[in-house]
Amino acid sequence: MLSSCRRYADSHPHLVETAFLLLVLAVTSRQYVHGDLGWWAGQPLALAAAAGLVPRRGHPRAAVLVTAVCAAVSVALGYLVFPLLLLPVLIALYELAVRTPQRTAYACYGLTLALVVPAALLFERNDQPRVDESVGPVFWILLPVLAGTAVRSRRAYLDAVHTRAEHAERTREEEARHRVAEERIRIARELHDVVAHHMALANAQAATAAHLARTHPEQAQEILTHLTGTTGSALRELKATVGLLRRPEDADGADDLQPPPGLARLPELVSAFGSAGLHVTVTVRGTRRSLPPGVDLTAFRIVQEALTNVTKHTDAGTADVHLAYAHDRLTLTVTDDGGATPRPPGPGGGYGLIGMRERARTSGGRLSAGTLPEGGFAVTAELPAPPPPREQS
Repeated sequence: MLSSCRRYADSHPHLVETAFLLLVLAVTSRQYVHGDLGWWAGQPLALAAAAGLVPRRGHPRAAVLVTAVCAAVSVALGYLVFPLLLLPVLIALYELAVRTPQRTAYACYGLTLALVVPAALLFERNDQPRVDESVGPVFWILLPVLAGTAVRSRRAYLDAVHTRAEHAERTREEEARHRVAEERIRIARELHDVVAHHMALANAQAATAAHLARTHPEQAQEILTHLTGTTGSALRELKATVGLLRRPEDADGADDLQPPPGLARLPELVSAFGSAGLHVTVTVRGTRRSLPPGVDLTAFRIVQEALTNVTKHTDAGTADVHLAYAHDRLTLTVTDDGGATPRPPGPGGGYGLIGMRERARTSGGRLSAGTLPEGGFAVTAELPAPPPPREQS
């Protein structure tokens, strides 16, 4: 029933406002029987006070001023100070406190007291105690100010909560989009590394096999065997990478996924490039140790991409991979002699170097690349390599 009344009030605002003002007029005018001038003499003041409430929402200060003057004049004419006689000014003060800052509400409260209380004390009546004429208005007029201020604070709090909730929702959506974008970049980088490496390696192996097919068929057959392994490895890594896109409910084949590669597969990588005609030398300085999975994958992919670039952009026959283990860092360097074919300009271009830099930065390291003074190219990456925990005796 309450919701029905509220819907009716929302659909007929003018009718509800008129009924409300008539009710206030009826209650207020009834109080003018308590005075020497009689009921009829107070009706113009009751009408003026009720009319002063009409603009209370758009002009609350004007409503307070009109109703306060009407109340002060009524008290000065000898009418008793009752709370119902002050009802119009109480309503106006409540509306003012709801719609204006607290300082304005208390200023208008003081103005109302300055009009009503002196009038009650200067034109006192013997049948009403002085306490009712002075303390009573102070208390009754203060109540709507306190109530309106509390309502305004409550509304401000709810608005702030609503604003924070909307901001949190927007932030969650933006964070979700950011995470999706990062995941797409990560998967795209994995696909690029896998496809670019294996395709370049397969192309080099196929070209070498075609070159040796007539003169050295045994070597060509051996290279073709390596080519089969290269394509098989490419399919396995593509399957593992595409498996990242599976939904949780599609995880029934998760047991078939291979673990991510790391530096432990470096001999296999060197052997694959060797079959393509690139002789790779690996040197290690310091004590080799296990790396965090993310750093291990990053190190392997950087070496893989750097060697892939050697086969794609040069005809170099040799390349060197240098691993230097320090206290908390791993520095890996991949160099080549450049061969007879010059590199294309702009060593920072291409997705390969961009992907290597992104990988190094994501793992907490950094990567630099450039030509060497004596010819060739070098890729150097510094990656975090936490020392192993000490064994307790």
